[in-house]
Amino acid sequence: MRRAPFDYLEKFVQEIIEGLIRFQRDVFPQQSALFKRLSTAQSPSTLFVTCSDSRVVPELLTQAEPGALFVIRNAGNIVPSYGPEPGGVSATVEYAVAVLGVRDIVICGHSNCGAMTAITTNTNLEHLPAVAGWLRHADAAKAIHASRTYQSPAERLDALVKDNVVAQLANIRTHPSVAVGLANKKLQLHGWIFDIESGVMLALDGRTGQFVPLLENPDIFAV
Repeated sequence: MRRAPFDYLEKFVQEIIEGLIRFQRDVFPQQSALFKRLSTAQSPSTLFVTCSDSRVVPELLTQAEPGALFVIRNAGNIVPSYGPEPGGVSATVEYAVAVLGVRDIVICGHSNCGAMTAITTNTNLEHLPAVAGWLRHADAAKAIHASRTYQSPAERLDALVKDNVVAQLANIRTHPSVAVGLANKKLQLHGWIFDIESGVMLALDGRTGQFVPLLENPDIFAV
């Protein structure tokens, strides 16, 4: 008998519910003191901007406890330049820096990014106008990318992922709260790229402009 089209969805939702039950039954009791402290306030040290991609999980990658990361997720790990009509990303950046007092900002791209793939392949996004509009915030990276030649589609995509992280670091510096934090040396910016297959995290070395393995260079930062 053919399964109803919603059978899989029901099964998946059930798995999520079962996960929540295990959390409440097994995990929460072991961390109840932490959640009691977090119930009244938060003081994250880092604003972590990354892609919405389901394969990228900031807390898993960094092994961070609840309360350590203030996270922004969107298609392409994009931070629009500050403008006269700030949106949700701008508001979240401002709150993280000016109110929560984060000391570090990470912009984290990743391998095989769908948003960057759409740009490198000039995918027709007429049927996705919101996505098309959003990806225009990556136009600076796209322009830099278009000026070079590449040996393969994979090399082209990897290069754009890197160019986009650099471009978004430049964008976030236009935000007043970030500019003040950098000027007062109370803030550092980091550009990372997560390779999904190998688990390796690359980090932008602000001195050389190159991405290098973070494991071997734990002290480097972009700005």
